[in-house]
Amino acid sequence: MTISIYHHRAAEFFSQYQSLTFEQVHGDWLPLLGEKAGLALDVGAGSGRDALALAERGWDVLAVEPAAGLRALGEAATAHASVQWLDDALPDLAKIRALSYRFDLILVSAVWMHIAPSARERAFRILAELLAPSGLLVITLRHGPGDAERQFHEVSKAELEAFARQRALVPVALKTSTAADQLKRADVWWETALYRLPDDGTGALPTLRHIIVNDDKSSTYKLGLLRTLLRIADSAPGLVLRRTDDWVELPLGAVGLFWLMLYHPLVLQHNLRQAPGAKGYGFAKDAFYELARLSPLDLRPGLSLSDEFAPVVLRAIRDAAANILKNPARFTTWPGSNRQVFDGELSGLRILTGPVRLDRDTLARFGVFRVPASLWDTLSRYACWVEPAIVNEWTSLMGSWEARYSSESYHQALAWSEGRRDTSLVRRLVEQQLAQGSVDCVWTAQRLSSSAYDIDHCFPWSRWSNNDLWNLLPASQRANTAKSEKLPSDALLKRSRPRVIHWWEQALLGDDLQARFFAEAEAALPLVGEARSLDSVFEGMLQQRLRLKTNLQLAEWMGLGG
Repeated sequence: MTISIYHHRAAEFFSQYQSLTFEQVHGDWLPLLGEKAGLALDVGAGSGRDALALAERGWDVLAVEPAAGLRALGEAATAHASVQWLDDALPDLAKIRALSYRFDLILVSAVWMHIAPSARERAFRILAELLAPSGLLVITLRHGPGDAERQFHEVSKAELEAFARQRALVPVALKTSTAADQLKRADVWWETALYRLPDDGTGALPTLRHIIVNDDKSSTYKLGLLRTLLRIADSAPGLVLRRTDDWVELPLGAVGLFWLMLYHPLVLQHNLRQAPGAKGYGFAKDAFYELARLSPLDLRPGLSLSDEFAPVVLRAIRDAAANILKNPARFTTWPGSNRQVFDGELSGLRILTGPVRLDRDTLARFGVFRVPASLWDTLSRYACWVEPAIVNEWTSLMGSWEARYSSESYHQALAWSEGRRDTSLVRRLVEQQLAQGSVDCVWTAQRLSSSAYDIDHCFPWSRWSNNDLWNLLPASQRANTAKSEKLPSDALLKRSRPRVIHWWEQALLGDDLQARFFAEAEAALPLVGEARSLDSVFEGMLQQRLRLKTNLQLAEWMGLGG
């Protein structure tokens, strides 16, 4: 694709794109949008004209633009709207796919002619996989010659129709699908191709149902592995190491760690059988039983372990990881075949003495665990529906081995250890800052006093239990009460950015808590990765806000004036 020209001549192209309206360019398919808004992806968003028009119609929009100069102008033009910008491009869309979103609308306008013919089948497949059930894919095709600086490949609607048949997308008919060029170029004309995904075409949900309900189980291990992966997908997506077209790669240590958090209360606290008979468990060696001195909450990603407990926890993770690869990963197979669903390798990790932080780098030292990408996306999007099914089957399985306990007892033992809503540490940080100077409410800019302030969970605890340092923000009592259990709107969070980042700089950077702050953000937020900057953490917050709104349908708070 030709990207540099759009960067170096950004102002020229910005003016050209803005000279036409969204309605002028896309009037042929606009009636299909209907009244209901959703989540939209604008690929090759350019000036942000289309992204802004969709946002003004109530859509949440992710705008993808690889040309930095053009992206900067577009981002400035849409700063007041619910539009998130990413540096990404077809055919890979690697950053978009890492977010595990599914879009109700994908717009690929004036982009397809930039994609080499050899890359188009893959590009179309990736776009199809990003569609939500009933989602609409809109591709506009430019026909005509290029110019001295831009090479345009030949395009055809017939090629798209063939790709659509391969991906089970249904063509959507238009009254007219061709149009003259709105910029009056005589040798250029346009064609629109529309496709809809009729249902969840990945097959991931039926596969999950088969593993949960129908698959043979001689222990709870298959259910334990599924719930472990679901918990990582839902609460720690930042732990993903790498994503390809087919696989999502996780630190094997993260899989072992979350496994321990699941089985700790079941075995060490409630002594509930996880397999028939009286024999022990493959993952539960001496190190696991030493964890009885710890709480599952002491095992959360991002936390630091003392030199007393670090070797014990690392050995327990290693034992769990080895058993996961040997047992549930090996015997969980695709329906009707002996082919393994999951894959992974254990590294020869040498466990040393000394304190350790449970961050992504540490957990990656144990090896890698691979999850099919379609299965990972389904676990991420449908966690709140899939987890109860796993828990119910787990309860039934334990009850078949030990009938002396009630169903309520099993459910209590299976409850995920969320801990309690805890703001005490950040409250102490606010008191320290107030003693030295001033602290402002992140939502209103009001100066706070030691006698009247609250600590707000930016993303509400009742809907997403997270006490991470990045998620706890100083707020006025009035703002915190008004916000209650709502998500901050996209516009409000963007307006509050300077105050949020200032609070982090003021209270956390240069402190002993800085490493914990970044480790927690790296685990919980998408796209933070190894950048470890406050800007990357805030961008991760914006993406997580959109993820929670989309997946959990949470209500939004516009601010005290909203």
